[in-house]
Amino acid sequence: MSRSSFGKVTALMASVMDVHVRLAMQEASKEKRRLIGGGVFLGMGLTLLTLALVAAQVVLLFWLHERFGLGWLAATAAVAAIDLVLSGLCLRLGGQMLKGPYLPETTAGLARTTRALTGRS
Repeated sequence: MSRSSFGKVTALMASVMDVHVRLAMQEASKEKRRLIGGGVFLGMGLTLLTLALVAAQVVLLFWLHERFGLGWLAATAAVAAIDLVLSGLCLRLGGQMLKGPYLPETTAGLARTTRALTGRS
């Protein structure tokens, strides 16, 4: 192959790579916008869910006070006890869901990461 044909092939390959890089950058920009937008909406949803749960607890507090004639301190303690039971159930279920079995690749990756973090080889 002569120098001029080698130069043409190299220029053609560089041009093709330039087009591919440009397209990849456009795709990454679109994906970045999509991911950021999704994260913003998830954050808004979690914030609204938190506010709704707080409002529901306030309503439960007033209902316990009115319906059962509990004092404010007793009604608040009842709501806190309900919260503790529900959080314990959620933590227990979440812990069970996170238990194995894991794929061998996942287990090996976790072992390598743990060894790297603890300084063992």
